[in-house]
Amino acid sequence: MTVLRKALLVLGLPAVLFAVWWLASAGSTSFYFPPLSEIVAEFGETWTAERWRDDVLPSVARLGAGYAASCVAGVALGLLIGRVRWLFHATEPVLEFARAVPPPVLVPVIMLFAGIGDGMKVAVIVSGCLWPILLNTVAGVRSVEPVQLDTAAAYRLGRTRTLATVVLPGASPRIVTGMRQALAIGVILMVISEMFAAQSGLGFAIVQFQRSYAIPAMWSGILLLGCLGAALAALFTVFDRAVLHWYHRQRTEEA
Repeated sequence: MTVLRKALLVLGLPAVLFAVWWLASAGSTSFYFPPLSEIVAEFGETWTAERWRDDVLPSVARLGAGYAASCVAGVALGLLIGRVRWLFHATEPVLEFARAVPPPVLVPVIMLFAGIGDGMKVAVIVSGCLWPILLNTVAGVRSVEPVQLDTAAAYRLGRTRTLATVVLPGASPRIVTGMRQALAIGVILMVISEMFAAQSGLGFAIVQFQRSYAIPAMWSGILLLGCLGAALAALFTVFDRAVLHWYHRQRTEEA
């Protein structure tokens, strides 16, 4: 019963919204806002196996590459900056400045240096995903209880063991929070990067549909993009529960 109740809570609102959209648009005669039934019918015709191979999979591959690079670089730099006090104070103004710059603004600049290939698109994703991971890692490292660090020093665990057994577990909730934020940003930047001088990808396909006035196909691409984001969020929740099972159990016990 508990599993069924959770499933209803998760799927209930999307199902209601989908039904409302279906009924509200049923009689639509607008060229730009076709009925949902027409969009769904177009979905199967548009997103064939060939288009999945040419557009969807390349987009997911670029997102995966940029997101993975951001996670590795963000966590590594965050651990270093968070543990070294003078480095934190020296880099804090620069980090705050870099975080305030909207990543889409950097697309033309990145194109100048990286060209218009896949490298540019991955670089755009990294330019946005890096900061939430890096800053949350720094905050997580600096929030580790001093008593735990003093205890590790008293037992002479050494820097490596202290990092692995005290700092990383203590900072991991904030690190995972940053990774979750970065995933949403990565999906957005994946689409934006593919709207500039691209030859494949979800963003490229949606723009092509819009330019050719294939409006139902355009809406089907937007629908697919939303489903992709929801699927990635669900997968990340599974990852979160697996990595931080001890943290969620502790919070449940405290509640």
